[in-house]
Amino acid sequence: MSHSGKNNNTTTTATNITELGFHNLSFCDDALSCEANKPDFRELDLGSPVSPLRTRPSGLTATSTTTTTTTSSSSSSSGSVSGQTRLNPVNKRHDSIPNSHSGELSGSSETSPTAPTRKPGHARSDSGSVSGHPLIYSGQSSHQSSVSSPPPNVLPTGNICPSGKILKTGIGLTSNRSSRTDTLGSGMGHYGHGSIMRGGSNHIVGGGSATSVKSGGSLAVGPENANVNRNRGGICGGDAEELKKMGNELYRKGCFGEALSMYDKAISLAPGNAAFRSNRAAALTGLGRIGEAVKECEEAVRLDPNYWRAHQRLGSLLVRLGQVENARRHLCLSGQQADPTEVHRLQVVEKHLSKCTDARKVGDWKSALREGDAAIAAGADFSPQLSMCRVEALLKLHQLEDAESSLSNIPKIEPSTVSSSQTRFFGMLSEAYTFFVRAQIEMALGRFENAVTAAEKAGQIDPRNVEVAVLLNNVKLVARARARGNDLFKSERFTEACQAYGEGLRFDPSNSVLYCNRAACWFKLGQWERSVEDSNQALLIQPNYTKALLRRAASNSKLEKWADAVRDFEVLRRELPDDNEIAESLFHAQVSLKKSRGEEVYNMKFGGEVEEVSSLEQFRAAVSLPGVSVVHFKSASNLHCKQISPYVETLCGRYPSINFLKVDIDESPGVAHAENVRIVPTFKIYKNGSRMKEIVCPSRDMLEHSVRHYSF
Repeated sequence: MSHSGKNNNTTTTATNITELGFHNLSFCDDALSCEANKPDFRELDLGSPVSPLRTRPSGLTATSTTTTTTTSSSSSSSGSVSGQTRLNPVNKRHDSIPNSHSGELSGSSETSPTAPTRKPGHARSDSGSVSGHPLIYSGQSSHQSSVSSPPPNVLPTGNICPSGKILKTGIGLTSNRSSRTDTLGSGMGHYGHGSIMRGGSNHIVGGGSATSVKSGGSLAVGPENANVNRNRGGICGGDAEELKKMGNELYRKGCFGEALSMYDKAISLAPGNAAFRSNRAAALTGLGRIGEAVKECEEAVRLDPNYWRAHQRLGSLLVRLGQVENARRHLCLSGQQADPTEVHRLQVVEKHLSKCTDARKVGDWKSALREGDAAIAAGADFSPQLSMCRVEALLKLHQLEDAESSLSNIPKIEPSTVSSSQTRFFGMLSEAYTFFVRAQIEMALGRFENAVTAAEKAGQIDPRNVEVAVLLNNVKLVARARARGNDLFKSERFTEACQAYGEGLRFDPSNSVLYCNRAACWFKLGQWERSVEDSNQALLIQPNYTKALLRRAASNSKLEKWADAVRDFEVLRRELPDDNEIAESLFHAQVSLKKSRGEEVYNMKFGGEVEEVSSLEQFRAAVSLPGVSVVHFKSASNLHCKQISPYVETLCGRYPSINFLKVDIDESPGVAHAENVRIVPTFKIYKNGSRMKEIVCPSRDMLEHSVRHYSF
């Protein structure tokens, strides 16, 4: 083979071959065991990228074969010396023999004069090598070899393994393979047929930019290649295997998204490979996409029902979903030793789930909440049903605010898996239970239309469940009663409205909205005691129910229970600081409370402007008044005082129950000297004549925070 690129033709020779004996070489793919939730490393063997020499089946007679061998020269970047062409006959394969694995190797003699002829283009370019040695060692012939052969399980340099890779050095079959693969060229471009090309490099074919190397019906893909082309000879299994290895390396580094991309590409080349599906599930788990991971594991098990690693991974994921029965079927396979850690986790989750179920049956919601949380902590941390059980328990314990916040933290399992759709929780299908609880929480929050929709979905999913059917019927009746009560209230038919709301409470005795609505009816009818009772019931179920608190405060004011009214109005004032009606109601309730106690009330006016103080006597009289007084010490020439003075006016309107005063230290130096004010603006807060706080040059937020704090 010359460097000029010209072809050298050799002569044609007929050789009689005696029957040869061969030692079969067997190969097995490396299988790497993985820890829990790690990708699998089973090698995929879809055949060699080149057609290897075959062994002749026993019973075939020797034949005479005439072979013309033509070698194509290639320009080697390493400056290697081309090996000379040798004439070797090729064993024929009998037509009746089925196709053997593409990785099998045929027997040959290294130095025999009757050694088989190499296939065209299979001369190896090896830097510094001596011509005349065969490229492929395919076994040994005891009666023909004149040179000692390598050990039976060792392949010398240049041998092609079943996966299509070419060994660099004579190494044992169990040794690690090189991360870079070699591919025999097809004679295109600058490479001759049979030239060894380094894996992972790109070759430009035909002058254009290309990201793949075409090589006689196979495809060599580098790490940077995103698009894998198909050639007429099919897909090279080594390509998918390399993509899987790249994905495994990315997974080990925690790059789950990039690893997932590599596994996707490998699956596109070998969609029927169960190991690739299982590895994809591992990457999805790392990304928190548990539902998709379960589906991938289910697909891996479908492709290979005996794939133990996929069963283990699927079982572990199902434990996280709280599906203990399904998890046991995959973790405890007959003939396989289960992972003791996973089995223990399964048993702990199952124990707490069983106790939670028993507590729910008897209405022991505190125990149900405790055991459900314990099951989640034990490993079922991605179970929507256990999270929904927590919401239901909090709702039954009248902790509506906590239940609503927990509802927003329910794990999302998308898409729905086959196993989850058929799993039952507390006697109903898992998805139906999710809508069952959601209907209850929507109804408790007064969103009756949403409650009906959720209950109907639960009924569609599990129409035979009695608990679902009862809830659906009750939700519809409560929603109808509430709608009728609202219509009657708008028509000022308050007595009938009370009856309508009461009808709804028969089907849902813990509905705070219906209690609050009926309290409003009692208030309109002048039955303030009954209004307070219904308001108390609503607040017992939903302690932060603002409307119910307002109903009770107004009813207590009518009953002249000023202390109770002031307490409720103060809570409302903190929650709704900008509501002037509540501020005024609080002011009048405070005045009435002081009068009922026999105290003198000087400031009977609600709201007003900031009062200006010009003398020390006026100042002392103003701050000695009952209640809270805020004094603003200012100077007309100070820029900061000019900026904050309009905001003081705003606070005066926002907090009408507080007395706001202002003192100009330039016009009233005696007051400033008595109060030891040297820096402006300065604010001092007094309560019942006693100074509570002093603030120098505050920000707006700091000033309002202090005013709000002392206004109650």
